[in-house]
Amino acid sequence: MKLFRSPILFVGILILAISCNKEESKLDNQLNEALMEASQGLGNSYYKMPSSSNYSSIPQDPNNPLSEEKIELGKLLFHETAFATENVFPITGGEYSCASCHHAAAGFQSGLAQGLGEGGEGFGMLGEGRTRNLLCDPSLCDVQPLRSPTVMNTAYQSLMLWSGTFGATGKNIGTNDSWTPDTPKATNNLGFKGVETQAIAGLGVHRLGFDEQAVRDNGYKRLWDQAFGNIPVDERYTKESAGLAIAAYERTILSSEAPFQKYLKGEYNALTDEQKEGAILFFGKAKCASCHNGPALNDEDFHALGMGEFDIQAVTHYNEDDPAQMGRFDFTKEEADKYRFKTPQLYNLADVGFFGHGASFQTIREVVDYKNKALHQNAKVPASNLSSQFTPLGLSDEEVDKITEFLRGGLYDPNLQRYVPTSLPSGNCFPNNDGPSKLDLGCQ
Repeated sequence: MKLFRSPILFVGILILAISCNKEESKLDNQLNEALMEASQGLGNSYYKMPSSSNYSSIPQDPNNPLSEEKIELGKLLFHETAFATENVFPITGGEYSCASCHHAAAGFQSGLAQGLGEGGEGFGMLGEGRTRNLLCDPSLCDVQPLRSPTVMNTAYQSLMLWSGTFGATGKNIGTNDSWTPDTPKATNNLGFKGVETQAIAGLGVHRLGFDEQAVRDNGYKRLWDQAFGNIPVDERYTKESAGLAIAAYERTILSSEAPFQKYLKGEYNALTDEQKEGAILFFGKAKCASCHNGPALNDEDFHALGMGEFDIQAVTHYNEDDPAQMGRFDFTKEEADKYRFKTPQLYNLADVGFFGHGASFQTIREVVDYKNKALHQNAKVPASNLSSQFTPLGLSDEEVDKITEFLRGGLYDPNLQRYVPTSLPSGNCFPNNDGPSKLDLGCQ
């Protein structure tokens, strides 16, 4: 059978194929040039992430080296509700976990605008159905003063929280006067980097408790001994070791299967043409990479962009005078740090419907358009405090759409469930273990 009855038809198809390949190659060349310029000559390798099992290539704290045993323990502890034993309300013991506010279904952040640990109930489909237990005083519930940042790609962050409060290294060197005794900030005195410091401090802040008896009772002793056999038994089963295991696990939560990551590794068809055009703008004309750079597309710095605060009607409990609303200033007390917040990573933004430290945007496009127009939302923020980089970009609506598509689809890892355990040693439901959550999650 002849595939082409007409030589003219064959030539036409061949010309069309060559034309498409040239156009595709031109777009790839433009993107690779943009990446080269934005990375100051390092090129694609500057943006690549390793696989989560390639421990030697994952940034880590030398005082908390990664090991398979430690990571496996941390994965379980991160999702475990059995250690919710420092609960304020008698009815909530054993009901919440780290993953209550940082779960895979929401890109390892909260499914709510305002994360809700103890005092919450229910889950919904993606964590959006969690609400306050009506028996809990809202002022005492474990609710976050700012939107819960993702723990994904935190291997590429030396400091943690929007204010950069946690971490004894990097930009926090010399901030010892801010490590207030008898507060979570004092955890910096342990000398760890941000991921480890936050993981340890967070266990106390979020009312999780660890001791040898609880470790034994919930089936974790063997796993703990395998992960921390180098620590004397009388010092082994603590919040510090639990935090170190959780931090080790968090460092392996990488969005390495996103289309952009595949593109960087040579799979040029992983991105659509629109996503490539958006990426060219992102790393070029729009100058997004002036702040969003590196593997996780975050520069580890702090910027004042005048974004809004929580809508008080839409959250569980909110104190508009909370010092956390002042950003980096809440930690350093330096005037220049007022309203400056840490640059967030940009992967899997499409997993939630709110953005900014105060969840003041409902779509990714709104954020891109906000930065394009550079008209700040928050009247509390003086123009003099705004970042010098917060200036109009002059992008067309079409260009804003293309950047949005690169962020929404090009940076989306669809397989985050690979970081979630199938079950826990305790047998509890996770990420929450309250009655309504069990129903939502099918744990009954």
